[in-house]
Amino acid sequence: MAAGIPLTSSSLTPLDRRLRDTEYEFSQRETADYYSAAAAAGERRGERRNSIGETAGGGESAQHRQPVILQPQTCMASRREQNNRNNTGVVKVPPHQMVKRGVQDHLEEAIQKLRPNNPVSLLVSSRTDTGVHAFSNSAHFDLQRKNNKPPFAEELLVEALNYHLKPEQIRINRAHRVPCDFHARYRAQSRTYVYRIALGVRHRTLLPLTESNLCWNIQDTELDEEAMREAAAVLVGTHDFSSFRAVSSDMSLKNPVKTLDVASVQMGNSFANMYFHRQISFLELTFTSRSFLYKQVRRMTGALVAVGRGLLTVSQLRALLEAKDSLAYPKNLVAPPHGLFLTRVAYRESDLLLQQPTT
Repeated sequence: MAAGIPLTSSSLTPLDRRLRDTEYEFSQRETADYYSAAAAAGERRGERRNSIGETAGGGESAQHRQPVILQPQTCMASRREQNNRNNTGVVKVPPHQMVKRGVQDHLEEAIQKLRPNNPVSLLVSSRTDTGVHAFSNSAHFDLQRKNNKPPFAEELLVEALNYHLKPEQIRINRAHRVPCDFHARYRAQSRTYVYRIALGVRHRTLLPLTESNLCWNIQDTELDEEAMREAAAVLVGTHDFSSFRAVSSDMSLKNPVKTLDVASVQMGNSFANMYFHRQISFLELTFTSRSFLYKQVRRMTGALVAVGRGLLTVSQLRALLEAKDSLAYPKNLVAPPHGLFLTRVAYRESDLLLQQPTT
């Protein structure tokens, strides 16, 4: 649909009519950049909301302000991304690096096309690396409509955002209103990642297209799963995971002590299990914690696979954990990003419950 071209009723799809009827505008004006040090530092939700209210001005009723949580799904290393899909991960990209864009940039641009009355700044629960996928990430933002209009219906908001996101490998699964003090990142109680491994595949071109860049293919036809489970049990609990984090610019600001609630190794399935001409065995490694360090899951996965291959013993993995030194991690052991999926971000129901205003 070309921007700015009037649409006749006969040329409108059902969704086009709904968008027209709710007065969405399809202008292609450049999205303003709301990247700021305050947002990057995770400023307090209440303070940010006050500034938004002042920017909106006009004395608009607070009951029509719409704090929203989204659950986007992204395929960061899909086949389409290989054709110049230059997403760099989830987080917003600073203006001087805008040759490549993050998922957050695309989401904020889609929200801006709804023409809100307030500047939109999206805060994401989990910041995944380039090449990592998400079946269910989450993010929140404030949306205030012009002329004191009531909030969008949640189902229509999902349809409208997906309409604007359709050129990208990003889809919104759900959207719903949340309390004013909700924060997608800090209110998260746990995050679950699954790492998928295809066994006995010497080159990724031998994978079905539905698995291309969606798993780590290794030549080994089998791994020592019992040894991997024993090693995974060593990682469960509260530890200093310094040995399993990669060096980063904010490394000194992050507490390396994390509590890993789940580290499991189990058989998985191909996405094309029933239709591919030959059977491929899959392993799935699942990790759950409230938060993770930079590249922690990929480094734990690489170490567990090394145990399964006999390159590391369980005792050596335990010694690596106890070393508490990122430089102690063996070279060339980190699992590649394309096999990793963020599958769940969990919240307390009470944190999601919106109190209806009393009259």
